Amino acid sequence: MRPENNCIVIFGASGDLTRRKLIPALFHLFKNNQLPEKFAVLGVSRTELDDDTFREAMRRNLIEKEGAHGQTLEAFCTHLYYQSIDTADRDDYAKLLPRLDALHHEYDTRGNTVYYLSTPPSLYGIIPECLAAHGLNDEERGWKRLIVEKPFGYDSQTAKDLDRTIHHYFHEHQIYRIDHYLGKETVQNLLVLRFSNGLFEPLWNRNYIDYIEITAAETIGVEDRGGYYDGSGAVRDMFQNHLLQILAMVAMEPPALIDADSMRDEVAKVLHSLHPLDNEHLKTHLVLAQYGKGRVGDKEVLPYRQEKGVAADSTTETYMALRLQIDNWRWSGVPFYIRTGKYLPMRFTEVVIHFKTTPHPVFNQHAPENKLIIRIQPDEGIAMRFGLKRPGAGFDAEEVSMDFRYADLAANNVLTAYERLLLDAMKGDATLFARTDAVHACWKFVEPILAYKANRGQLYNYDPGSWGPTEADKMIARSGRVWRQPK
Repeated sequence: MRPENNCIVIFGASGDLTRRKLIPALFHLFKNNQLPEKFAVLGVSRTELDDDTFREAMRRNLIEKEGAHGQTLEAFCTHLYYQSIDTADRDDYAKLLPRLDALHHEYDTRGNTVYYLSTPPSLYGIIPECLAAHGLNDEERGWKRLIVEKPFGYDSQTAKDLDRTIHHYFHEHQIYRIDHYLGKETVQNLLVLRFSNGLFEPLWNRNYIDYIEITAAETIGVEDRGGYYDGSGAVRDMFQNHLLQILAMVAMEPPALIDADSMRDEVAKVLHSLHPLDNEHLKTHLVLAQYGKGRVGDKEVLPYRQEKGVAADSTTETYMALRLQIDNWRWSGVPFYIRTGKYLPMRFTEVVIHFKTTPHPVFNQHAPENKLIIRIQPDEGIAMRFGLKRPGAGFDAEEVSMDFRYADLAANNVLTAYERLLLDAMKGDATLFARTDAVHACWKFVEPILAYKANRGQLYNYDPGSWGPTEADKMIARSGRVWRQPK
């Protein structure tokens, strides 16, 4: 079912996210007839542009980056408009009123509007206030939805302050806190894999699972984001949002219904059940590290502290690994190991479920470990690793694999994360968007790590192109376990 007619207003329309992700996502939805029958996209930014200039810039970008061409591209670009305003000046928002009125009339939207904040976080509280000052948040004439990019706050207190500010002008049902990891097909498929298969759900607990690891590895450094990243680090940039949300999807209980409230209720329960971190735990089960000088392939890599925009004495981590636990009936005693880092050997995000070994002493001596590997990116799919008899005499086992890849499907029309989330927001489906209680639960859990960092906790070094500091291997090895290293 296609969404209702609406107008999509993108604040920060001259920025990188709009060019790389948002406009391509909207174009692909348009090409596949998944956008409303009538819609308009209004780009808003401080940069002085007119409709034609904005259209041509987006057109060239779609040709260059997406290989778009022909009548579909030209038809899509006719839906693009632009309005220059000072986004920090409340009075300047008056310019939006006649533009939106005209677009709502031309495209028969009945006032339905999506506001996308593709801006610096400093504007996340200002834009809703300015919209409200001109009645642009009012749902008496059409629904109004506000999509907010991460980071949602810098710590627990700033998240609460931002939440309070936005809620002063928009209701919770209007707010869509976007985390593009939740839009990935394989993350959503976690729930179907678990809850629709009697093969897995009875085993998805402390009785059969030994440990779970979640990895988000990147092969790049901070690139041109040094100034932003130095005030963030791996904990804020990846762990607090993306990885904790994935953990919640792995660990949640089955929802009563497949709807936004039921799904997000179960996510919140998991996040509230995370075992609180204290200094003793962090000293032995947290590893923070920063990449130094080295080579990745044929590329010479500068140490993090020499990256543009990074302080010469920076203690910001580019790698983190943590052991954590969930205090509930299903997961009591099962350790979760989470790691993320830059300049690692491979780019991938995956969840690995390590099952316990068979109790029979004859067969468990040399048997391969049973693993379920859920690949979130880039090669989306699911793999099972288990043991079968090695050909020949005896009963020695060797590891074999069964793999499924989305790319192998004959009718492969998997939506990208931004395509899925933009479409859901237009349909009013908040299932894959973070709710306020989950955001606060994540920040509350992360607070001890931030305090540990602020008090100059131990920061290690690692070589670019390695799997991170050896201390991370030692941390997981204390319990007789190892990280999975894909080849």
